[in-house]
Amino acid sequence: MDLFDTHCHLDLDVYDGDRDEVFARANAAGVHYFLNPAFDMASSARAAALAASRRDTWAAVGIHPNAAGDLNDGALADLRALAGQPRVVAIGEIGLDYHWNSYPPDVARAAFVGQIELAQVMRKPILIHCRDAMADVLDALAVANRGDDAVPVLLHAFSGDELQARIAVERGYLIGLGGPLTYQRADALRAIACWVPLGSIVLETDSPYLSPHPFRGRRNEPRHVADVAARLAAIRGIDPSELGLQTTLNALRFFNIHSTPAQA
Repeated sequence: MDLFDTHCHLDLDVYDGDRDEVFARANAAGVHYFLNPAFDMASSARAAALAASRRDTWAAVGIHPNAAGDLNDGALADLRALAGQPRVVAIGEIGLDYHWNSYPPDVARAAFVGQIELAQVMRKPILIHCRDAMADVLDALAVANRGDDAVPVLLHAFSGDELQARIAVERGYLIGLGGPLTYQRADALRAIACWVPLGSIVLETDSPYLSPHPFRGRRNEPRHVADVAARLAAIRGIDPSELGLQTTLNALRFFNIHSTPAQA
């Protein structure tokens, strides 16, 4: 299979000692496409540089809600310049996080909306980080990302309830599924994964975080997309190759990628 890890932080220093081997292990597991998102200005620059150095990797740039205070006019200008690079294909990860509450909600929402507007100017899709804030994320998107200016939306590491999943699907958003799908107490997420249309799903790892069972507690790697795909295929009762093909096509369409790693 040609699987796509739509969310892996391979620019982080935890991979400095064996980054090439991490890519090789992923390839051996059938993972051949990688999207490296950012969470602040430094990681945005690193993600763009990593994508520029490889034929199988693309980047998203943006400021995470836990760094929302870093977004100012200068940072927006720098993000816009990075977003203009050919292998930067999205804005993210952006959104809201009420678990850590690193910034007041009005500051976090202003940073979120400001980057939605940047994505609209650049005509780039957006990768959403949401923790304990799905209702407000969906509300912000309904207000700020509509009409002719609307850009595609991917809800990374989806953690909402069934009603919120149905709203997301009705709006045409993609649902990102990764390691949490395999966790013992994730019955609600597995129930959602059963009915969400296959055309609305993409796979991810959030490496080095959220390792799937039975690898929890260890550094995650993109090769584990194959484990997520196998579990999701079993949940849905379909052939893993069918699931792999469709989720990769979904990701390629979302990121507007028209080449294979060999051609890129």
